[in-house]
Amino acid sequence: MKLLSASSEHPAALSGGDGAQPFEEGTRLLQQGRLSEAVNALCAAVLLQPHRPEGHANLALALDLSRLDEEAESHYRRALALAPQRAQIWINLGALLERRKRYDEAEQTYREALRIEPDSAAAWTSLGVLHEQQRRHHDAEQAHRRALALAPGWPHASVNLAMLLLRLGRLEEGWRYLEARDWYAQVQARIGLARWRGEPLRGRAVLLGVEAGHGDMIQFCRYAPWLKRLGASRVGVLCHPGLQPLLEHADGIDQAIAVGVPAAEQGADLPWDLWCPMLSLPGLCGTRLDTMPDRLPYLKADPARLARWSPRLREPRASELSHLLRVGLVWKGNPGFVNDRERSLASLHALAPLGRVARVRFVSLQKGEGEAEALPGRAPFPIIPLGAEIGDFADTAAVLSQLDLLISVDTAVAHLAGALACPCWVLLPHHKTDWRWLDDRTDSPWYPGVMRLYRQQAGEDWARVILEVARDLACLVEARGSSAIC
Repeated sequence: MKLLSASSEHPAALSGGDGAQPFEEGTRLLQQGRLSEAVNALCAAVLLQPHRPEGHANLALALDLSRLDEEAESHYRRALALAPQRAQIWINLGALLERRKRYDEAEQTYREALRIEPDSAAAWTSLGVLHEQQRRHHDAEQAHRRALALAPGWPHASVNLAMLLLRLGRLEEGWRYLEARDWYAQVQARIGLARWRGEPLRGRAVLLGVEAGHGDMIQFCRYAPWLKRLGASRVGVLCHPGLQPLLEHADGIDQAIAVGVPAAEQGADLPWDLWCPMLSLPGLCGTRLDTMPDRLPYLKADPARLARWSPRLREPRASELSHLLRVGLVWKGNPGFVNDRERSLASLHALAPLGRVARVRFVSLQKGEGEAEALPGRAPFPIIPLGAEIGDFADTAAVLSQLDLLISVDTAVAHLAGALACPCWVLLPHHKTDWRWLDDRTDSPWYPGVMRLYRQQAGEDWARVILEVARDLACLVEARGSSAIC
């Protein structure tokens, strides 16, 4: 989605007259991500100049990004009533409709943008994203490729095509298109090292750059031993601070360096010869579905932390025989994630059917958003609330290593469970399912033998999925009790 600036069709937008100052201020605040302030300024702008389409369009975008969907749609439509030939407004409205799963309306909106601007790469790749949600994969690919024909090398369209190809298991081609991404540019500038692009390493020291989220770092740190086999003398990883205590003990990693902590304080001033963004490793190492580095576990819990957490997880003596399974739960992800409203559950209460399964000891690993829902008096069933006590991912690893199963939405904790070879059941949304879970599989080749995937179907909420998980959990308890196979 894009901001609209003043155009020659609307000379008042270019003057310093009434409304110009609030509009420019609101647009500046919107570009800075200061959404509530932007909304206030742009509201003032449209009150002063109600017939200025850019004011309504940018107010709509600020409301859209604030997830005030109904108000955003109203202002998009007001902007289009004033300027029906502005393709970008149609594209922005289409993105809102697509997010609200009004797919047919979104397609009509994108088609209108293309009627106005047939060569709009933005409209074509947006249509491609929509077709992915409709599971029209061939149409999606054609739309993304049309966008790239119009704007060769455009990172946005290239990454959209990469996500589609990776989701479909066409990994080699997907990795190539993923290389067009530009979100690690600031890291590259700060590191100031030559980029490794697959040439022989011959005893050189390689630093892996922080990229994307915690889950990506956990999933792809598995490539460190591969780099050692290719000849790297030393492998380091630049990572989020919460991952540093965990990754410093990962297979193949000699040093984990926390972003934002002075290098001298970490003993991190050793020289490096080359660097590589983390998400470039699969492509450089030639990863296909049949060549994944799938040896598990490649992460392990710190013995000292295992000992520290063991008393918190130990059964009370009177009930030692009453519980057969220790099951961890994570029901929300980072609320800042673009698809979090789809991947996260509304609350712990959505998992109430699990609480009806007998002989299970539930443990909350939920941190941040939703953490307090596991406290006594608020939880819908008995659960040990550990969220407030977990300091970093090394703590989480120590807890997971002492559980029988993790049931989680699509978060970094699920990837950590897989990396530790801890059995994990992952709840996946139908809308914008992350590419790494591939298409329509119930297992993950990234975490063979330990991951089971439960997917929403089109148009449904989480109710059926959670009932299916509860049924399988009851079956697992019965199998554990009878030593039978479920």
